[in-house]
Amino acid sequence: MSRPSARAVIKEIATAFEDLDVPRSDEPDDGPIGWPGYRAAREAAAERSGEEESVLCGTAKIGDVEAVVIVFEFGFLGGSIGQRTGDRVEAAFARAVGSGLPVVSLIATGGSRMQQGMRALSQLQRIARAAAGARSVPQISVLRDPTTGGGWATLGASADVILALPEAQVGFAGSRVRPADAPAEAYTAEAKLAWGQVDQIVPPADLPAVLERWLLLLTSRTPEAAEPPDALGSLELPESGWDAVQAARAADRPRAAEYLDAYFDWREEVSGDRCGGADAGVLCGFGRRDGRTIAFAAQCGTPTLPAGFRTAARLVRFASRLGIPVLTLVDTPGAANDAAAERDGAGAAIAELFEAVASAAVPITTLVIGEGGSGGALAFAAPGSTWVTPDAYFSVTAPEAAAAILKLPADEVPALADRLRLRPQDLVDLGIARSVVGRPDRV
Repeated sequence: MSRPSARAVIKEIATAFEDLDVPRSDEPDDGPIGWPGYRAAREAAAERSGEEESVLCGTAKIGDVEAVVIVFEFGFLGGSIGQRTGDRVEAAFARAVGSGLPVVSLIATGGSRMQQGMRALSQLQRIARAAAGARSVPQISVLRDPTTGGGWATLGASADVILALPEAQVGFAGSRVRPADAPAEAYTAEAKLAWGQVDQIVPPADLPAVLERWLLLLTSRTPEAAEPPDALGSLELPESGWDAVQAARAADRPRAAEYLDAYFDWREEVSGDRCGGADAGVLCGFGRRDGRTIAFAAQCGTPTLPAGFRTAARLVRFASRLGIPVLTLVDTPGAANDAAAERDGAGAAIAELFEAVASAAVPITTLVIGEGGSGGALAFAAPGSTWVTPDAYFSVTAPEAAAAILKLPADEVPALADRLRLRPQDLVDLGIARSVVGRPDRV
C-alpha cells in the first residue's frame, strides 16, 4: 500500500513548515538492547524515507494559524516509536507550551519499536507526560493508516479533537497480533466513530480546510458569555400548563439543529464519550459567531443516553480549559431510563455533567427550547443563566410521570401540568429562568 511521506502530508495541509531542531540522543549502534542488524535497518530506513527518524516535528502555518505539528513517517521502520521519537515529540510539546501554539499530530504508526525493547515502550510514558503537560493548548490528532499500538493509545486517543481519514486502520492491537477471529471492521476509523472514540471522518482532500477551521475555532478565545438565541417558534405564551406541554411536544417546533444553524455562522462538531458510546440526540462542538468562538452542547428532543451526558461533559470541560464560553440547549423528555441506560451508567453520566457545569471556569448560557424533562434536562442547564422560549416547558418530571408517582388517574394529567407550574412564565416567576426570549420583557 502506497502512503504519502511525512513531508508530502505537511505540504498538503500547510503553507509553511520549519523543522524543530532536536539534539540526537546517544544510542549504541545496535540500540539499547543490542538488537542484531538494528543499525543497518535504521540506515536503510533513512535512505528509503529521506528522514533520520520516524517522526517530523516543527512549526507550520495552517491557514492563518500557526501550530506545532507532529507528523509520522511510516516509511521509517513503520513509523515505530523509539527513543529519538520520544525526544522529538517531547520537544514539540515543550515548544507548543512555550509559544502558546496548538498541536496537530498526524499519526501513521504500527506502535513501539521492537528493536529497542522496553526502552521503546517507555517512550509512551514520556509522550503521555508531555501531552498532559500541554493541556493549556488545544491538541488535535489526525488518524492516518495505520494508527495502532502506542500511537493510538497516546497521541491519537488523548487529543481534544480526533479526526480520522476514511477506512484508516485504528486500534490498540495491530493487524499481526489480533485474535484470528477478530472482525477487521472493528479496527477501522468508522468503527471508532460509531463507538464514540473519534469525532469526525475527514476525506484527505478536505483535511486542510477542516484543520484550518478547527484551529481557528480553538484559538479564538473571548471570555464574554454567549447571548441566548432568539426564539424561532411561536412567541405566544401558553395559557395553561398542558398547553405548554403540547406546544413543546409539537412535531413542527424548531429543534436544536435549526437553532444552531441560525445562531452560528458555521460550526464543527465533536462526537462520542470516548469510552464506547455516542448519542445522536446530543449535538456538541464549537461554532463561529460574529468573529468569536462559542462551544455548544444541545439536546435534540430525544431521551438523552449516558453517552450524551458524557459527551456534553467532555465538551464543557474542554471549553472551560481553553477559556471558551458555552451555550447549552435543553430539549429532552428526560434521561433514557431503560435497562441499557442503567447498564451504561446513567446516574454516573448525569453526575459527570452536573459536576462539569458546576465547576466550569467559563460562563455557560442555557436556552430551554422544548421539553425540559426532569434531571436529564437540568444537567444541561446553567444555574442563574437560563432562558426559555415561549414554546417550551421545564418540570420536575413529565405530567404523566407525576400522575403515576402520585397514583392519580390519567384524566388528571392536564390539571396536574398546571399545578406543576412548568410554563415559561412560571419558570421566570420561580427564578428558574431569567426571562422568556423573543419577547419585549427579555433581559
